[in-house]
Amino acid sequence: MSSIGWVDLDGVVNMRDVGGLPTADGGSIRSGRLLRSDNLQDLTPGDIRHLVEVLGVTDVVDLRSDVEYHAEGPGPLTRTELTHHRHSLFRDDEVEVTVEDVLVLPWQKEGTRQRLRSHDDDYWASHYLGYLADRPDSVSAALRVVASSRGATVVHCAAGKDRTGTVVGLALAVAGVPDEHIVADYVATGERIERILDRLRHRPAYADNLRGRPLEDHLPRAETMARILQVIAERFGGATGWLHEHGWTTEETDALRASLRG
Repeated sequence: MSSIGWVDLDGVVNMRDVGGLPTADGGSIRSGRLLRSDNLQDLTPGDIRHLVEVLGVTDVVDLRSDVEYHAEGPGPLTRTELTHHRHSLFRDDEVEVTVEDVLVLPWQKEGTRQRLRSHDDDYWASHYLGYLADRPDSVSAALRVVASSRGATVVHCAAGKDRTGTVVGLALAVAGVPDEHIVADYVATGERIERILDRLRHRPAYADNLRGRPLEDHLPRAETMARILQVIAERFGGATGWLHEHGWTTEETDALRASLRG
């Protein structure tokens, strides 16, 4: 796998550009198109200048739930001219969502979402597949931003691992990145998981629920992302099939692929 494109700023820990990942036909993902990140609440003015003026960010996709958004606030990037897109991966309008839900804490009981999740016995993968089952509208909308943005898009949630990993994994699959490289990109978050959790423990939305919890419960496992990709392949013929099942046209998936390819 190519080297990880970490973006080291003062106000984030888990931001990276997925550019450089190889595609199955010998191409690669273009740098400066898709960045994945943890919580953006602590960005400094210098961080913001770097994102806008150096990295060319034009769009931000916020996958946080309503409970997180209201507890944390909109964040400093909302005071810029960037275009912001909020697409929760939870059914906030139908059920009460707690911080325990959004952090996918494995010591909590399983939820009631069963459609895609019932086909999987991996705790984390079942949650990720639940995002696709419960909020295909939000996942589709997030990917449409990536397909149509003028510059780079930052996709983020709290840790930049679970919800962000699901959306970015689909984007990379549509662009033709082989599964093993999508898995490796997902697992890369583990290199910084301790620092990620340290950040969240000082944030108002997450501090109480993370206090005293073991680090090992949050480590990304390769088999989790591999399982998601396997289920999507078995059920829909792959990420492109999943999108077409949920209303995308061939032209739209071609646009997403073209936006990411070098």
